[in-house]
Amino acid sequence: MNCAEFVEVVTEFLDGAMGEPTELRCLVHLARCEGCETYLDQFRQTVGAVGAQPGPDLPASARDQLLGAFRSLRRD
Repeated sequence: MNCAEFVEVVTEFLDGAMGEPTELRCLVHLARCEGCETYLDQFRQTVGAVGAQPGPDLPASARDQLLGAFRSLRRD
């Protein structure tokens, strides 16, 4: 598995919704790739933060912070 493949299946990985062979490939990749390990941690934090906010009632400042964070990740 490479980084692009991991990014494509990260939500399935977190949800435990993938077959054992694919999950094993993810785990092997994560053991070797510090970048994807960091990505997974950031993804978990984002899901936790967004999940704690009421969707339509998300304050504009929080929305702007999230968008800014995602934009800065894309530039790196």
